[in-house]
Amino acid sequence: MKHFSLAILLLASCAVGAPPTQEEAAKRIIDAVAAGNDSYNKLQELCDDVGHRLSGSKGLENAVAWGVARLKADGQENVRAEKLMVPKWVRGRESLVMLEPREHAISMLGLGGSVGTEGITAEVVVVRSKKELDALATAEGKIVLFNAPMAAYDPVKGAGYGEAVQYRSSGAVWAAEKGAVAALVRSVTAHSLRTPHTGAMRYADGKKKIPAASVSVEDAELMARLCARGKKVVVKLMMEAHDDGMVESANVVGELVGREKPEEIVIVSGHLDSWDVGQGAQDDGGGCVCAMEVLNVLRKLGLRPRRTIRVVLWTNEENGMLGVKTYLKDHAAELANHIAAIESDIGVFNPVQFGVDINDADRLKLAGEQLARIVKPLALKSKTGSSSSDVGNFKVHGVPALGLDVEGSRYFDYHHTPADTVDNVNPKELSNCVAAMAVVAYSIAEMKERFGGEPAK
Repeated sequence: MKHFSLAILLLASCAVGAPPTQEEAAKRIIDAVAAGNDSYNKLQELCDDVGHRLSGSKGLENAVAWGVARLKADGQENVRAEKLMVPKWVRGRESLVMLEPREHAISMLGLGGSVGTEGITAEVVVVRSKKELDALATAEGKIVLFNAPMAAYDPVKGAGYGEAVQYRSSGAVWAAEKGAVAALVRSVTAHSLRTPHTGAMRYADGKKKIPAASVSVEDAELMARLCARGKKVVVKLMMEAHDDGMVESANVVGELVGREKPEEIVIVSGHLDSWDVGQGAQDDGGGCVCAMEVLNVLRKLGLRPRRTIRVVLWTNEENGMLGVKTYLKDHAAELANHIAAIESDIGVFNPVQFGVDINDADRLKLAGEQLARIVKPLALKSKTGSSSSDVGNFKVHGVPALGLDVEGSRYFDYHHTPADTVDNVNPKELSNCVAAMAVVAYSIAEMKERFGGEPAK
């Protein structure tokens, strides 16, 4: 009965008449989204009602249930939770106090994946780069502070995140190699109001594991100034952080089934998990509700494309990427029918451009030309050689990966902090992201030819 009903629905959608041109469809989508959409309501439900959603937490479990229920309530097809295993890292209580040259509570957040400590009291040694650390004879018994500033946002080059984040990711390994007992990392941001930024760190196999935490820009600068003036800085670090192994979670999936080629799939996505501070509104609740609303807007407009558009809310992007990795494994047999994978995961400020990437130079060139035509009604730019975090894993499988880029001057003010909350999302900017995602997803799914051309046999 279910398949019979779907067949009637598909026939009815085809009987209405010829589908609109790409330009006509784009205008209808843009106008409809501007007139009103449900993205900001969804974001409030996810962030205010569910809250933060770290992998393995009750929050993420509740978010998965919310995502399934919300997609079903919107009338999406083939809604399900696709199970997988994720790591469960627990922060616990934590503190960092400067004891010398005076007592001062330091604003800090343990880094995701760090080991804990019942208490380490040690002198701080400050370095501004790995080169400065390498120049030290030893850091035996000390706590290394990486006071490496992140470059200010540049309209052409973007944020300085890529250069600065290496200290968060690898600082503990580098410090341990010098004999340090813990590592502190200046928060990865160019703008701070004494708010620490957390994020994932990693250890090296066979190497000593030491606790690692981020500190606010202001506190990193305080300790650096004191040390530069010859003061001895001593701090006490306490972290209850621990690893509880692997637990069950899920990706959330729903579809708008294609009218002619339902077996061919265009993914629209965001990642459902977030860090355990703030609400994960910009990172990446906004991306999730954009993807969900793509299906909602198209369904309300009666725009059922040739191919299936599948929304996927990835889990575990922040500290493992096991959501997308498991999807690629579980859906290996149908990857040849994946036409494109689109993601929003750099905040939901005003859209600027879409990037596309694929491990085939000829297909990448064609996809770039097609994308430039698709985004023209949106007055957006396009570029080749870039995509987004989760969907970037698709390009090695011959699937074009696309990422929505936004005006990013403020994104790293909130990134991985308690300030990543709904009130810092502009509803109009969020709606503009919905329109951009919907136009690109529909256009690719509706194209007569295959986006990026046929893969090499």
